[in-house]
Amino acid sequence: MDLAALLFLAAVLAVKEAGLPIPVPGDVLVIGAGVAASRGGLPVVLIVVVLIAATVTGGIVQFVLVRGRARSAILGLLARFGLRQTTVERSAARLRNGGAATIAVARMTPGVRIVTIASSAIAGVATASFLTGLIVGNGVFLTGHFLLGLVVGEPAVRLVAGAGLGLIAVGVGLAGLGAAGWWLIARRRSRLRAAAGGESAGEGLAPLDWSDACCPACLALAVVVPGRLGGDRPDAGSSPA
Repeated sequence: MDLAALLFLAAVLAVKEAGLPIPVPGDVLVIGAGVAASRGGLPVVLIVVVLIAATVTGGIVQFVLVRGRARSAILGLLARFGLRQTTVERSAARLRNGGAATIAVARMTPGVRIVTIASSAIAGVATASFLTGLIVGNGVFLTGHFLLGLVVGEPAVRLVAGAGLGLIAVGVGLAGLGAAGWWLIARRRSRLRAAAGGESAGEGLAPLDWSDACCPACLALAVVVPGRLGGDRPDAGSSPA
């Protein structure tokens, strides 16, 4: 990976973390960076540090905006993707009570991490707690995906002709798998909420979740870990705000 590619990727990730729903899975971008790094170029540590710094910077921007005048606009944008204000507020209460550790875990968890920054701002989480949780959570999530790309990158590229085609094939494959996975997960959550007599808004969030994380590990984690800080438990719809 060369410097220009790294800076471009860092800019895209920063914009995504700032709250703009760019329709490209963020984890696939990071895995792609790992694949590119496996072919040589810039030092691996430098790439990881720059990407983490970019995501943290974007997260800070979103946090500041949501705490300020953009609160209503951000909530409206999230609502357009199926995320209801009651869901955000329920998540906010859990983040406010849990502090930095809860924020870090949430930022590592697919299906939860996408709303964590806005929820933290709405909840009035202390800036120090938010920054600590954001740095730790983003660091673990990004480093894990980068290392996945770094390890499987060279073998994956060799399966096809040329590095460019290899990166495209890996990216398209992961994105397709992720889209199907999030659709199935959303249907499962909707059925559980409907059975419990709660809101059935899970399918509306699938595109937003997909744009954030769609690798096989993320899909598996999203199934195992209760979703969106309220979970797929039958009582999730009645969690106190």
